[in-house]
Amino acid sequence: MDVQQYMTDIGRAARKASRAMAKADTAAKNRALQLIAAGIRRDAALLTAANRKDLDAARANGLAPAMVDRLTLSEKAIATMAEGLEQIASLPDPIGEISNMKYRPTGIQVGQMRVPLGVIGIIYEARPNVTVDAAGLCIKSGNATILRGGSEAIHCNQALARLVKEGLSGAGLPAEAVQIVETTDRAAVGALITMPEYVDVIVPRGGKGLIERLMKESKVPMIKHLDGICHVYIDDRADIAKALPVAFNAKCHRYGTCNTMETLLVAREIAPTVLPELARLYADKQVELRADAEALAILAGYPNLKPATEEDWSTEYLDAILSVKLVSGVDEAIDHINTYSSQHTDSIITEDYTRAMRFLREVDSASVMVNASTRFADGFEYGLGAEIGISNDKLHARGPVGLEGLTSVKYVVLGHGEVRV
Repeated sequence: MDVQQYMTDIGRAARKASRAMAKADTAAKNRALQLIAAGIRRDAALLTAANRKDLDAARANGLAPAMVDRLTLSEKAIATMAEGLEQIASLPDPIGEISNMKYRPTGIQVGQMRVPLGVIGIIYEARPNVTVDAAGLCIKSGNATILRGGSEAIHCNQALARLVKEGLSGAGLPAEAVQIVETTDRAAVGALITMPEYVDVIVPRGGKGLIERLMKESKVPMIKHLDGICHVYIDDRADIAKALPVAFNAKCHRYGTCNTMETLLVAREIAPTVLPELARLYADKQVELRADAEALAILAGYPNLKPATEEDWSTEYLDAILSVKLVSGVDEAIDHINTYSSQHTDSIITEDYTRAMRFLREVDSASVMVNASTRFADGFEYGLGAEIGISNDKLHARGPVGLEGLTSVKYVVLGHGEVRV
């Protein structure tokens, strides 16, 4: 296969389809989403069988447990994909919305209209649910998309792609509005990120190595996050009954996700009370704790304990490993987070309103929380229907990227024959 020509053909078809999607009415887009959701429910057994092929190959190839976890498509995950599409269909259509209309002294009216970005290239590893989430969000926001999933999910992605195309065609929309790159040749990624004439935005969802490569090579703007170094800070005015389940869930709900807590910060005053309780919970899950000197003293006797190094504070483990540090209070916690955080998601556990508000204002991250697990940093949980990714950039979108993040605005002017003098 001539990969460059193959990708050029895909890009050209996507550009053509994007023009049709930009003018598609809301009813047609919602109909496509509903048809895809129905197809997913109808073919759940086929999707499970396709996923099983991918999982068998992944285990045979020695794929890391965190990646296998991301690759797994459970019965619940299949139902959630369909539900996510239906939730997107129920959301207001942002395209064509006009806002901020103002009369100018000259008599003209000036405002902004929300419009699609165009063609969105999405590069991701392992997670087959991204195929559906991305397709759904791009359809509703009037964009075309080119999806390049990882080779480890090829069977499942192909099965999902057939359902997406079936739904688009059933709604009278171009099937080329969502295209799956069929080749596993890595040269396809290089082609996709260097076609600004066909692709308007790249959204990478994958490991640090992938995103670093794209940052160096891409000629197309990106919406991305590099790391998910998330923190939970337990303040000395925390309610222990809230702190324990939140700090446990933030780490142990799932290890291989970007919104999993990687560093636990605890106020020195409350540490002797809360750390032993948390240690018992973490021990049940065989979590390795990498602690600073003060935390080591409190945790003495914990079965899986190591001294933390400077490197630990800036490491995204994606595993059953947690770094632990004692701090003097909210000032030191905020300073540590703003020094080592990847600006993804950070949470404070406290009953002190003033400290909570300071944490929200001063922590420079895409999602900042009070008395809640970092695992809530997710488009579905935020009511976006799904997410195309999470951005810790400050331009063009930040945090979970849903429908609005896949649009831009253009200025519109309404006149009555006015001329500039």
